[in-house]
Amino acid sequence: MKNFLIVKLSAIGDVIHALPVAYALKETYPDSHVTWVVEPPAYDLVKMSPYIDEVILFEKKKFKSFRGFLREYGPLKRKIQSRSYDAVLDLQGLFKSAAIARLGKAPVKLGTCNMRELSDRISRPVIGPHAHGHIVERYLDVARALGCRVDEVRLTLEVPEREANLARRIFSQAGAKMDNPYAVFAIGANWPNKRWPTKYFAELSDKLYDKQIIPILVGGGPVDEQRAAEICSCTEVPPVNLVGRTNFKQLTCILQQARLCLGGDTGPVHLASGLGTPTIMVMGPTDANRNGPYGQLENAIEADRPCRYCWQRACPKNLDCLEAISPDQVMEKIEKIL
Repeated sequence: MKNFLIVKLSAIGDVIHALPVAYALKETYPDSHVTWVVEPPAYDLVKMSPYIDEVILFEKKKFKSFRGFLREYGPLKRKIQSRSYDAVLDLQGLFKSAAIARLGKAPVKLGTCNMRELSDRISRPVIGPHAHGHIVERYLDVARALGCRVDEVRLTLEVPEREANLARRIFSQAGAKMDNPYAVFAIGANWPNKRWPTKYFAELSDKLYDKQIIPILVGGGPVDEQRAAEICSCTEVPPVNLVGRTNFKQLTCILQQARLCLGGDTGPVHLASGLGTPTIMVMGPTDANRNGPYGQLENAIEADRPCRYCWQRACPKNLDCLEAISPDQVMEKIEKIL
């Protein structure tokens, strides 16, 4: 097999979970050409993988109007069909990814075990041995169905030297040095009930300063900026606030050198665990068996609530889901790691 098309568009965490598939393909078929279709938020991440030869950008927003669809469909189709493929892998499993997978010329089209929105009409779902396991392994089951050995699960990202230098400069401008021990707090998440309370981040920040470890806040957007302000206002010594100041290339560099990373079930935390950084994930609405820090599931702390694993974006009981996980619980886990 020489040519593969992977369709995995979003979200950030899901794209991170799927990246080991590219390595699995190259491990078994080292001379193959891997093309990946992705949406803008995860574009930089995919571009950093040395195992992906070509990245095609799918800008969904441009397709929403009839005029936009007519303008964008032709160029996208030509990009995808400029090459014939031995296999198309739809790792998204939705209508939009199925429409893209349909454009790929290939005798084999495969998808994951939990395909939706009629995407299974285009690609055959792979019900592998990990169909009820971690999402990384579910994606890799699709690679296994193509004969991939999967001897090693690797998420290798190469940060451009310029971006690494910028990350160090951003650190310095914020009053810290990357040579000193630091811990990254990923303070946000798309789902409100995946966010650990700001008062807990503040309490843990002071505890880490006492251990000569600098707490670093990362995230982006107005909600995270507000949360960062709340954390800083509640601490004895404010943590280093990098919220909104880094792109994913710079964040990758920062996570690679961190002593540990802490946060909810969200992209930066999955990125940290994929890079091999010790990662603590606080979880409530989602299941660690499926979404926990891959390779470090012992570092997942689940809320002790009978309603956990509800998979609801907002709590129907109006509870602060992760408030059930105390800073002392997290600190105990941190001390074991350190």
